[in-house]
Amino acid sequence: MKSVKAYIRTIKVDEVVHQLEKEGICDMTIIDVMAIGRDADPKNSKYSIDLMEKFARIAKMEIVCKDDKIHHIVEIIRQAAYTGSPGDGIIYVTPVEMAVKIRTGAINEAGL
Repeated sequence: MKSVKAYIRTIKVDEVVHQLEKEGICDMTIIDVMAIGRDADPKNSKYSIDLMEKFARIAKMEIVCKDDKIHHIVEIIRQAAYTGSPGDGIIYVTPVEMAVKIRTGAINEAGL
């Protein structure tokens, strides 16, 4: 199993989710976060009085999937989140050692 963490523009979330759902990928978590990075889009960045840092509001998407689905999911996210401007985001893929479904106790891929 793999975990996908994608940091994308908030304005692209609907499009990314729509494309994933169209391909049958419906189990995901989306979190509103703030990010600081060297490729941040200057038009969408602000300075925080509390943090005294430059930040941009972005969305963090998390998906856990079977190994054989990973490249397809990454490509869907990459294409749907693309604008061509700095700050489009980044996708990380990491291994998942174990997943346990709380309600049924199903383990690993059976729990997905």
